[in-house]
Amino acid sequence: MVLSPEQVDEFWREGVLTVHDAVSVELLEALRSDFASWVEESRGHTSPYGEIIDGRKRFDLQGGHTAELPALRRVAAPTEISPAYFDAMADSPMTDMVADLIGPDVKLHHTKINSKLPGAATEVKWHQDFPYTPHTNTDVVTALLMVDEVTEENGPLEVLPGSHLGPIHSLWHDGRFTGAVADDSVAEMRSSGRTCSGPAGSVCLMHTMLAHGSAPNLSQLPRTLFIAVYSAGDAIPLTRNPVPTVHEGLFVRGSDPVRIRSTPFEVEVPEYPSGTSFFVQQEDN
Repeated sequence: MVLSPEQVDEFWREGVLTVHDAVSVELLEALRSDFASWVEESRGHTSPYGEIIDGRKRFDLQGGHTAELPALRRVAAPTEISPAYFDAMADSPMTDMVADLIGPDVKLHHTKINSKLPGAATEVKWHQDFPYTPHTNTDVVTALLMVDEVTEENGPLEVLPGSHLGPIHSLWHDGRFTGAVADDSVAEMRSSGRTCSGPAGSVCLMHTMLAHGSAPNLSQLPRTLFIAVYSAGDAIPLTRNPVPTVHEGLFVRGSDPVRIRSTPFEVEVPEYPSGTSFFVQQEDN
């Protein structure tokens, strides 16, 4: 095991665990180099571009993006276009950490990069991941690899420890899929929440039911996260993948147990995004 028993206990108690050195120094540099090249490429575009397997755009730009002040905020399925991101997802200490939590059979659901470049207004409203990507059971972990150092000033992840043990909050309000929890719940979540920060190469391991969000980047330092969502081998997706990839269902540890495990819960069916990313869903509501 890569994680200690104490770290495993902390994850299941708090719903979140931050660990340093989740990838090698060499791999981290390759991840940073690839993302930097995509930022440079984005300077030549004025709207989202590229394409993933469902026809939507791969590269999503925050409003206000310009060549002089690029605001690339999302790269969907980067493992399809970067060997470095594939390696980080499939065969790194980060992968082993996830297996320590939900193994021995672990498969990929999807990957993405969420970035907050200096000067961009990118924020993430409070939500839980599970209502976006419900499975037959909740052994689903989101690994957020810090490609840049994450500080208190550059828009760190904000989480409510222990909320993975509570209710599934609705992302629908007044008949509209907002992609966020109700406003009257957010103040309470923030008042009891904490931030997840760390040096580049750290990973924040987050349970799919954990309530979380993040504020805009108020610094001159970029904040880029590579996000890989994994499930136990016997957890089956119940809805269409909102970030589809050719690598969905890839077993990164163990093998297909050829069984389905289900746990009792009720959850509303999410709205499949028609825009480039869930940022558009949250902005429109």
